Amino acid sequence: MTRSFFGTDGIRGLTNSRPMTAEIAMKVGMAAGAHFLRGDHRHRVVVGKDTRLSGYMIENAMVAGFTSVGMDVIQLGPMPTPAVALLTREMRADLGVMISASHNLYQDNGIKLFGPDGYKLSDADEIAIERLLGVEATLADPANIGRARRIEDARGRYIHALKQSLAQDVRFDGLKVVIDCANGAAYNTAPTAIWELGAETIAIGVSPDGRNINDGCGSTALEQLKQRVLFEQADIGIALDGDADRLIVVDEKAQTVDGDQIMALIATTLARQGKLRGGGVVATVMSNLGLERYLETQGLALERTNVGDRNVLERMRGGGFNVGGEQSGHMILTDHGTTGDGTIAALQVLAALADAGRPASELLHLFEPVPQLLRNVRYAVGADPLDDAAVTAVIADAEREIDGKGRLLIRKSGTEPLIRVMAEGDDAAQVETIVGRICEAVEAAAR
Repeated sequence: MTRSFFGTDGIRGLTNSRPMTAEIAMKVGMAAGAHFLRGDHRHRVVVGKDTRLSGYMIENAMVAGFTSVGMDVIQLGPMPTPAVALLTREMRADLGVMISASHNLYQDNGIKLFGPDGYKLSDADEIAIERLLGVEATLADPANIGRARRIEDARGRYIHALKQSLAQDVRFDGLKVVIDCANGAAYNTAPTAIWELGAETIAIGVSPDGRNINDGCGSTALEQLKQRVLFEQADIGIALDGDADRLIVVDEKAQTVDGDQIMALIATTLARQGKLRGGGVVATVMSNLGLERYLETQGLALERTNVGDRNVLERMRGGGFNVGGEQSGHMILTDHGTTGDGTIAALQVLAALADAGRPASELLHLFEPVPQLLRNVRYAVGADPLDDAAVTAVIADAEREIDGKGRLLIRKSGTEPLIRVMAEGDDAAQVETIVGRICEAVEAAAR
């Protein structure tokens, strides 16, 4: 079945444009609610959101949809995506919803759905919900319309779970930490958890106004964090994205530490403790070749999947791995959660830093990345530049040129009309030339 709504990470788009309209959000609530009405118990859905302005509109529309088919709604307010997954399980809910467009700016929004086990929905569930979106919903009779209520202790529950992810004797005393919450969902959870564990905490990106989420801040815009780390002479900087499922780190010298380096640190730390499962790490095709080579020196494997944290998690569950993620900062630690959690990963990094007693610049750069270049080319919706004969010919030439010396990856974004062109290899000049040629060909075809 061709999907009209669900992409690689739920439903996402420009607010008040298809599919992110109030009307469709209500229908998604009806369809998802109907799909998860199983058994004779009173059914329940947990709904969280990030801080973007349109969250109120989408939330209210979905609440109307869920209650109309007989499902009760628990509204969490602004909460990180992993908190929604956690509370879906803890509250014995039948379904969880996170309203967020992750690292995108406020104009976009999205809907992520979690099953009763706290994991993102399977392809089969998403397809079933899409089918229900095409038929008229069966509404509950008046006596069985759902109720909606807000709970006030969601923040405390999640902060407690964050701290429980560490051993009781772990403290961050003596560490000075700058944390950038992207004016997003973790603005009132992550800084508190880090402070309660003993660190001196300087929080930025914690003044959401509905429009400033991810705007010059957070894991996709590190300059503000870097400047603050240097100004404060902090030991480390932590950057989350809008829904706090991603983590990027800045060391005390304001050098960026991406998801590959973070995975390397966490995996090798757990391996020394005898706690790493699966014999290595699961990452995507975007992870740097340097990570793969480094893990090999440690007797560990790197298993690659297609882009998307859901693909990473599926392989982790299938192979018994407990560390996985993406270069972009999605960190999945299945010992502590069912989805990516930037704050959980940050606590693991801080614990390693506190234990090592060495500067972050020494601890967090475990391997030298192979020269890698990624460029994006925008194209018109409905077009397919990758089908153009000139583009395919350029790509074929590039693959022959880099064969045995590196990797080439060209793919469509799952959330935006972009062609992503990535190459990596030991020869930086060759990598830049190859990416440039392919992008020129794609741009010509996209005109």
